Amino acid sequence: MESEQSSIFSMQIELLDKVLAASSDHIYISDRHLRYIYASPAGLAALGLQPAELLGKTWQELGFPPDIMELYDEDCQSVFQTGISITGETSFPTVHGIRYYEYVIAPIWGDDGEIIAVINTSRDISDRKQVEDALRLLNQELEARLIKTTQELAALNQSLRLEIAQRQQRQNAFYDGLTGLPNRALFMEYLTQALQQAKRHKDNLFAVLFLDLDRFKIINDSLGHIKGDQFLITIAQILQACIPSTDIVARLGGDEFTILLTEIKDVSDAIKVAERIQQELKLPLKLDKQEVFTSASIGIALSSTLDYDQPEQLLRDADTAMYRAKALGKSRYALFNADMYASALFRLQLEVDLRRAIERQEFQVYYQPIVSLITGSIIGFEALLRWQHPQRGLLSPVDFIPLAEETGLIVEIGYWTLFEACRQMQAWLMKYPHYSLEKMSVNLSAKQFCQPNLIEQIRHILHSTGLKPYNLALEITETVIVENGDEAIAILLKLRELGVEISIDDFGTGYSSLGRLYSFPISVLKIDRSFVNPMTTDNRNLDIIEIIVTLADKLGIRAIAEGVERPEQLAILRKLNCQSVQGYFFSEPLDSSHTAALITANPQWS
Repeated sequence: MESEQSSIFSMQIELLDKVLAASSDHIYISDRHLRYIYASPAGLAALGLQPAELLGKTWQELGFPPDIMELYDEDCQSVFQTGISITGETSFPTVHGIRYYEYVIAPIWGDDGEIIAVINTSRDISDRKQVEDALRLLNQELEARLIKTTQELAALNQSLRLEIAQRQQRQNAFYDGLTGLPNRALFMEYLTQALQQAKRHKDNLFAVLFLDLDRFKIINDSLGHIKGDQFLITIAQILQACIPSTDIVARLGGDEFTILLTEIKDVSDAIKVAERIQQELKLPLKLDKQEVFTSASIGIALSSTLDYDQPEQLLRDADTAMYRAKALGKSRYALFNADMYASALFRLQLEVDLRRAIERQEFQVYYQPIVSLITGSIIGFEALLRWQHPQRGLLSPVDFIPLAEETGLIVEIGYWTLFEACRQMQAWLMKYPHYSLEKMSVNLSAKQFCQPNLIEQIRHILHSTGLKPYNLALEITETVIVENGDEAIAILLKLRELGVEISIDDFGTGYSSLGRLYSFPISVLKIDRSFVNPMTTDNRNLDIIEIIVTLADKLGIRAIAEGVERPEQLAILRKLNCQSVQGYFFSEPLDSSHTAALITANPQWS
């Protein structure tokens, strides 16, 4: 029976061979052992084989590429197992080289319903593939050209925008937009030229006048900015009328003006111009129907006073002389004195800059987070003052606080710092009610602490900003408390009655009496960074920190460690049960906008 079926099947194959002889498709039939039992003429021709060389053999015996035929083997086995046809694409080495085919592998069913063979019909699609590859390469080239063209257009557009911006910038770079006078940049160019000319010709004498209007802020605040602008325009016109047309008047900004006098014989010529200006400013100025009065403090620097190398030096000395004139009672002029000692000049300049910093609001409050080691969250901030100096950049307190203390400016600066920190803390508490913020910590200087109206000032600040007393912590050094004795304790008691928290800053570096420490109405001991920094290498510092933490615990108050910068320090402090920490490990002091971003990020130090 089986031989009869095989004979019939052979006849069918023979008939199929005749039918498909003219077909260009490559047709192969394999039995259950994946031996080839039929190949169409086109299929044999592509392989360069005779029927006898192919039939009855497997692909392994024929040496076909394994990487291609193993996939074919899997497809055939799948068809035998499932009876489901499989389609796909492949490449195959032929006598004509590598060719690409799309193929269909389908089952051949016997009369008993069993799959007896599989048929693989392949169609050469090499030409189509070449076209597709060419189209793909062409498309890639077109896309690359399009990208390049787009980039070139964007670069051209950016270049045009930049050129327009530069032209606009050049147009506005050298003149004041309000008065039309030369601005600082152009004035410095004129001053540079005058200095170079004086270097070449020793007899050429010139002078720089620095003017500051004594009452501009009052006028601006009382009459409004529009009238204030009109006032500045009028002043500019008066100054131009007081000098020869060959000389230069410039507006540096605000109510500050400078004059370059290039054709003078001696200092008297510069003094005459200063006196003429002050005489003109004594007359009432009419702003529409409103009469206003003003005066100016004028500083004069002569080119022959010192051996100047830079134009900024002349402007600096004229500015210094102007502040000396203002200190003498305003509405005056002062001539820069070359006999000043360099150190005294530096201190004077710094003091001048410091006073101007208050007027110009150049101070900024930075905030360093205080982190709870219990919750791992930020619970507050320490307010730290910075000075954005117009020439020296951002200055830390060590660069100017000693002079501020000496001159008494620290009282005004300290009040502003306290007000700004409280205002900012209240804004954050309102904006971020669901965060764990509790305290804003602010340092009080010695002179600020001793102000007779300190309690009233703090009460006023809290009322003005809306901050609750329990959200404010004031940091005072133990030295300040000890030096002021019972009076200091009385002030601390009043602050505690007000509800404000008191911290002893830099604890352990002063000379407080431990016996009296118990009587101080304080809530926090701040461990100075000088103990924290070396504690991983110096056991003595580690012992001191442990003693301070234990002392704070015995007194029923908290301990905060400053200056934490490394994870090993944090681990030790956590082990010592220090409740709160701060330092660069968590964050450097940040300005208000970056601090707000830190709050919203809500970092956790578990």
